[in-house]
Amino acid sequence: MVSDGRKLSQGKRLEEVIPPAKDRNAAFRRVILQIPKGQVTTYGQVAAAAGYPRNHRAVAQFLRSEPPNRLPWHRVVGAGGEIKLQGEAAAEQRLRLRMEGVSFSGRRVNLKLHGFKGPRRSGLPKE
Repeated sequence: MVSDGRKLSQGKRLEEVIPPAKDRNAAFRRVILQIPKGQVTTYGQVAAAAGYPRNHRAVAQFLRSEPPNRLPWHRVVGAGGEIKLQGEAAAEQRLRLRMEGVSFSGRRVNLKLHGFKGPRRSGLPKE
C-alpha cells in the first residue's frame, strides 16, 4: 500500500479509501463471533456491521484465510441465505448449520427464521 501521502482524484488519501487489513479483519472477527448458534448472517451484513459496507468480498477472503475452527465461519452465507461454497465445503457448512437447527429451502437458509438481527454498526464494542 502506498503511504507517502499522495492524494487520490477525490482528494482523499489512499489510507482513507483502503483501510488497513488488520483493522478491518479485527472488526470482521468481532462481528462474526457475535453470531449465535442457530442463526446466520450474510457476508454483506458482516461487512456493514463491521463498518466496511462495501467489503463483502473481503469478508469471504478473511474467512478463507482463518483456521477453520477459530471462527463460526459456517454462520456466514451469501445474499439471500445461499451457501456460496462449493463441493465438500458446502456440504460441511450445510451439515454444521443443520446441527444447530437451521432450516433450508434448497441451497438457501430461511433468513426469516434464522437471520441474525444484530449487531448493528453502532452496537459494536469500541476498542
